[in-house]
Amino acid sequence: MYISKLSLVNYRNFVSTSLDFNKGVNTVIGENGTGKTNLFRAVRLLLDANMLAAAYRLNEEDFHRGLSDWRGHWIVISIEFAEVSDDESIQALFLHGSGVAGKGKIERATYNLIFRPRREIRHNLSQISTGDHAGLLKVRESITISDYETVFTGKSSGNFVDPVFYRAVVGDFDTVEFDKELDHPDVGAMLPKQFAVAREISFSFVPALRDVVRDFQENRPNPLRNLLKSKSGEIDLVAFKAIADKVVDLNQSIEDWPDVGAITGDIKETIRETVGEAYSPSSLTIRSDLPGDADQLFQSLKLFVGEDGEDYEGGIHQLSLGGANLIYLTLKILEFKYSQGMQSIANFLLIEEPEAHIHTHIQKTLFDRLNYVDTQIIYSTHSTQISEVSNVKSMNILGREAGMVEAYQPSKGLDDKLVGNIERYLDAVRSNLLFARSVVLVEGDAEEILIPAMVKKVLGLGLDELGMSLVNLRSTGFENVASLFHDDRIRKRCAIVTDLDVAIETIGAGETDDKLAKRRDAMARSQKSGAERKVRLDTFSNGNDWVEVFYAPHTFEVDLIDCGNVDLMVGLVDDLFRSEKVRADAKEHFESGDMGRFGRLVLQVAKRVGKGWFAVLVASALTPHVVIPPYILGALKFANPTLSDEIWANVLSHRLRVRVDDGTCSEADRAAFQGVVETFRRKELTFEQIAAVTLATFPDDEINGVLEIYAK
Repeated sequence: MYISKLSLVNYRNFVSTSLDFNKGVNTVIGENGTGKTNLFRAVRLLLDANMLAAAYRLNEEDFHRGLSDWRGHWIVISIEFAEVSDDESIQALFLHGSGVAGKGKIERATYNLIFRPRREIRHNLSQISTGDHAGLLKVRESITISDYETVFTGKSSGNFVDPVFYRAVVGDFDTVEFDKELDHPDVGAMLPKQFAVAREISFSFVPALRDVVRDFQENRPNPLRNLLKSKSGEIDLVAFKAIADKVVDLNQSIEDWPDVGAITGDIKETIRETVGEAYSPSSLTIRSDLPGDADQLFQSLKLFVGEDGEDYEGGIHQLSLGGANLIYLTLKILEFKYSQGMQSIANFLLIEEPEAHIHTHIQKTLFDRLNYVDTQIIYSTHSTQISEVSNVKSMNILGREAGMVEAYQPSKGLDDKLVGNIERYLDAVRSNLLFARSVVLVEGDAEEILIPAMVKKVLGLGLDELGMSLVNLRSTGFENVASLFHDDRIRKRCAIVTDLDVAIETIGAGETDDKLAKRRDAMARSQKSGAERKVRLDTFSNGNDWVEVFYAPHTFEVDLIDCGNVDLMVGLVDDLFRSEKVRADAKEHFESGDMGRFGRLVLQVAKRVGKGWFAVLVASALTPHVVIPPYILGALKFANPTLSDEIWANVLSHRLRVRVDDGTCSEADRAAFQGVVETFRRKELTFEQIAAVTLATFPDDEINGVLEIYAK
């Protein structure tokens, strides 16, 4: 038996979300704040017998903040199991319908935690006439969190994530429509207690490794003490008596030590001197309190560990953070292995963000080796190392949009062969696209190095601050990775940036010069490939709102010069060429305005030193006055079309500082423009208005090209 689906409705940052899981190892990936901890807590509320009873009493803070008014709404946490155990108690719990014998065993079933208004409140809501908003407001104003109840149901068939079903059962608060049925049969039959399933399974939870040293020092979360406690119950007390007798003898020997007796007498005398005989204690003894009880004695043990390559063994507090976390994780896994051996009908292991302070190689090895028979393991992570070795078919990606969290299954609808290709391609670098809010895919090192550098220089902000991740695929085979971004899979924007490779010289027929003919033949082949690539990618992205392709008219290096960066290349000539004559010729080529001449030269240089290294050299020479090619700006806008006013205000303040530093802005213009920016920051001007002011004040500033693209 394993969890095949988890559904969350109105729970914390999940308004209406479903996650799909497979047998074996599963991964939940998401950036900070996407609700990975909330998700695990939801699972634990249903399956973890160690949760305190008070945890099941939810409160108003557990409702999704996006609800305009939580009163009257329900929180629903629903787990769907597949391959349900043949165990009679589990079958009886989940049997749909009447549960009459002869129905045959079921293989798929749901188990729900529902936090809802009590029956009296549900009755009051059901009596409100359709469209009576005033009546609804009156009922809601009387509701408090104490009017809510937590119920567990089995034998259920409804899907609360479906808004139609939710409105049918809970009610439509927008149109004010409530069903008269207070106990909808599809909600399922109420179970007598929350541990009906939890007591039948083996469930272990390994929390995020945040302060393991403190956990080792405390009783309840200490994994070593939990292990020893479980083992001490199996000790042969008769055999243990010899050890207990030694402890008694040791206690007596300590108490009989002369200094102990002397100190005891001194304490008694000092008390009498201080407060007198009437207020002194009747008796006072110093005793050794080593426990003779097997359980207590075992739990007094502590773990001593030596770091790798060291002979010295120290306490947990003396280990490195990584070493302490690794020991903690190991003990928690051992705790699970002990519970797994108790003949449970199903085994579940949840591990929350195991990557904290642990070396990348250990992260990969840990993920690869934790694969127990008949056990479903669910990791949550924001580690690219763990995501690199994760199975895409067993992966859920959490994304945050407008305050809501959605879950994406990246392999949904893709054939196994394509999924396999994607898994092989997602190494630790490229797998960061799984965490990104939006993605820009590029084909080579030059784009990977220079696009972020240009954006930082011009805007004063990095791509990460703009909510974008740039991923270098090092090829033009974009379709495999871009297939992940789709309505059915990852609903995030993906911009593809590639070259059309249109020839930079006229391609004539019957060339007589062999060298010229070969060069133009090569350009013709590249142009043909570029045209075919465009047809292929346009067809691929057609009808997919999440993917769009942006083309360099020629090649990245050529178009970088052509869009207005001649001075940038001229400034690099001295670093690229040794001969004075060659330097002079190179400057003439770059300043000629003839694409055939400067384009051929820049491609020759890039080929000679390597495109990646050439990009590094160009990046080192960038100034805030570099012009970002329009097709790249188009890709950035598609990836994140709605930059906040605060971001734009920071960008314009950056451009103002650039002009002040350059000496191209008077003090009067500086003060006036900064005032306009602050007015815009207060939302007293629109984006179009601030763009117009910027153009009028600084007509030659490179930011105007960016503003123009975003204003379209």
